[in-house]
Formats: sequence, structure tokens, C-alpha cells
Amino acid sequence: MTMPAQSVGKSATESPDGGAASGAAAAAEEALRPHAEDAFAHELAALAAQDDRPRPARWRLSPWAVATYLLGGTLPDGTVITPKYVGPRRIVEVAVTTLATDRALLLLGVPGTAKTWVSEHLAAAVSGDSTLLVQGTAGTPEEAIRYGWNYAQLLAHGPSRDALVPSPVMRAMAEGMTARVEELTRIPADVQDTLITILSEKTLPIPELGSETQAVRGFNLIATANDRDRGVNDLSSALRRRFNTVVLPLPESVEAEVDIVSRRVDQLGRSLDLPSAPAGADEIRRVVTVFRELRDGVTADGRTKLKSPSGTLSTAEAISIVAGGLALAAHFGDGRLRAADVAAGILGAVVRDPAADRVVWQEYLEAVVREREGWKDFYRACREVSA
Repeated sequence: MTMPAQSVGKSATESPDGGAASGAAAAAEEALRPHAEDAFAHELAALAAQDDRPRPARWRLSPWAVATYLLGGTLPDGTVITPKYVGPRRIVEVAVTTLATDRALLLLGVPGTAKTWVSEHLAAAVSGDSTLLVQGTAGTPEEAIRYGWNYAQLLAHGPSRDALVPSPVMRAMAEGMTARVEELTRIPADVQDTLITILSEKTLPIPELGSETQAVRGFNLIATANDRDRGVNDLSSALRRRFNTVVLPLPESVEAEVDIVSRRVDQLGRSLDLPSAPAGADEIRRVVTVFRELRDGVTADGRTKLKSPSGTLSTAEAISIVAGGLALAAHFGDGRLRAADVAAGILGAVVRDPAADRVVWQEYLEAVVREREGWKDFYRACREVSA
């Protein structure tokens, strides 16, 4: 058996004098991508201070405060809580309520619908720790969900609690926290089924020791899955019954998607010292418009039907393209995002299958982009990189 990677809990940074905690805060500021509980610590603290509603066992916030943290709002003291998820409020309320019961939560959706983002922020708001994570891949072993062994201890003293290396899920069970499993359908089916006993009986047997770890109150699990991966390792009916499934949709409108892209790019830009997203608002809208039209197979005005490429053209890809364009503008331009900065990224996202997708892209350029008023610079830039 292989030893699973062990996440470091937030308690490891705490000390009576606050020195270790302040050191952790300083480290978080230098992190390329801080954990949600670090990046938004001030918002979580403000919510906790003003949250007088009932909280489930071991929750840091009430369900109402968790939903407010994700959806945004203004607190009575004037503290502004930034939206982490832009979408239907009821979806967030159902997800949060699920975690307050004994049902696990499955976030399902096409790529780029913020499943990982939502799961991280839910765990941060509920447990104050989003790092109890199992990343699903085709090679994820059973030990990553159950437990592994410290082989030095095992050989020296035989099976014992000291030799056991708990998985993130096992730690969450013992400490009453929220565990996360990303890309559940990419995990082999026999490893997926390791979760059945955990979710139904709320216990993890340890046959080697003749004992078990029982979940304490506060434990729950959030899994994410791409609904285009159902043919990879589809969930068994027994496992699916253990989850309450919440489907995260694509943004409803151009305005909503532009807002999401702008917010995320602005956050990324601050950590990378890039120009602010508003400096490229026109190009962000163009990228989003192109993606939505090719995804939907029709232009925004409904007049022209289009072929759709093989790629997903997700919101997450749009964020990546804009962030990359801002980096180009910052290091090789005048700091303002222009059509030439995003053209290559769009081409790479659209043309995944060189044979079929290139035809789709060329037809879209000539039939739509070329004729669209105010898009001449965009057309020229895209033609240049497509040649």
C-alpha cells in the first residue's frame, strides 16, 4: 500500500502567543493561491462576530452566514461580503442545508461551473479548513480515502495507531469537519465504493487493528463531478444514493458571466501584480460572447445558427484566457488588454480537434466576427493567429 498525502490542518498553525498563527498569515499573503479561509479570513471573522443564528455542531458559522459568505452581502456593521458564487440563491441554500444533515453533497456540472471553487468555500465557511482534500484521478488509491501506513513504524512495531496515516476523510471524521473529494467520477469504481460505508454507517473500519474510526458530529463530505465524465467511472447506484446532488448551471446571461470572469481575473491579477480587469472590460465581454455563442450554437441575437466545437468553452477557460491576456499586456504591451492579447488563447480553447474545430472557428470568424460592428480589430487579431 502507498501512503496518502496528508493535509496539514489549521490547528497546526495555532499557538497560545499567536506567533505561529501570525506567521501562517504572513505565509498566506505570499502564497500564489491562498486557501479560501486565508484569503477571506476578514470576511469570515466579520460574519462569525455578527452571526447570532443557530449553528450545527462544530460549524464555524450558521447556515445563513455560510450562504451569505458565498453569495455576498453587507453586514449590519457595514462590512461588505464579496460574492464567491454568482448564480441562483436556492442552489447555494440547498447545498448548505445538505451539509447540515447527514447527507453528503455532490456538486455536479459541466467543466468550468465553479464546482471546485464552491466546494472549497463551503468547507472554509463551515469548518474553517478547506485543506482536507482528496484529488480524484485515475490513479487515486483506496488509501487516499481510507488510511495508509508509516512503514518505518509498521516494520518496527507492527500495526498500531501510531503507524497509521489517516487520510483527509478519516481526519474529517475524527474531528467533525468537512472533507472534499474532487473529480469523483475520475476515481476507479472500486475505490469510489470505499465511501459507501463511510457515508451510510458514518464509520471507517480498521481491520488490521480490530477497531474503527467513527464520525463525530459536524462531519460531512463534499464531492464534485463533471457530468461529461459519466462514461469514465460512473457512480454506482448505491453510492449515488448516499449523496444529495446539486447541479451547478452555466451562467444565465452574458452580464453574469462577464461579472464572474471580471471578479476572478481581478483576484488573480492582484496576486500576480497584473493590470486591473476593468482596463480590459471590452475584451472580457468579447471573450464571453464568443464562448457563449459557440457553446449555444447560435449568435446572441438568435439570427445565425452556428456549429459548436468539441471543447467545453467554460467560464474557467475564459478566466484563464483573460488572465493570460492581461499578463501579455503587462509585460509586452501598454498594460491595457487588447484583442491581440486574447486572440491566441481563444484559438487554443476553441480548436481542440485540429481537423473539425478549425473549420468551426473559420466559419464563425467569417460569418459572424467579420460582419460585427466594432469588432474589426478582434477579427484581424484572430485571423493573424489562425493563419
